[in-house]
Amino acid sequence: MVNKVILIGNLGADPEIRYTQSGTAVATLNLATNRKFKDRDGNVQDETEWHRVIVWAQQAEFCSNYLSKGNKVYVEGRLQTRKWKDQNNIDRYTTEIVALTVQSLTPRASEGAAGGGYDQPPLPPEPFGGMTGGGSTGEDVPF
Repeated sequence: MVNKVILIGNLGADPEIRYTQSGTAVATLNLATNRKFKDRDGNVQDETEWHRVIVWAQQAEFCSNYLSKGNKVYVEGRLQTRKWKDQNNIDRYTTEIVALTVQSLTPRASEGAAGGGYDQPPLPPEPFGGMTGGGSTGEDVPF
């Protein structure tokens, strides 16, 4: 079974960082993705979806130090749904992305005049040597 999410979007706010009692960093990102489509009448519609992204440890520190509102980011991780009871003892749920990889796609200010931007996100590192038994470069991906 597979539980994998890949998103490219813009941060709607600066990352919020906090620390567990044991000192592990946890960052929360609010990520907006957009899609354009034509409705039944042929009018172009723009739809924004907001995602809550949770980032742990060194990746969380990276987010806190180098990302800010408006940055374009690449996020790869997994979906997680949590359940809790609110003040009125009613079950509540939230679905979030637990990020394994977060990469900035916004050039730093010093890179801005030298070309900047990306046409495609950089390939993320392949955990455990890749899905094809190691040595895969990602060039065999059909998209």
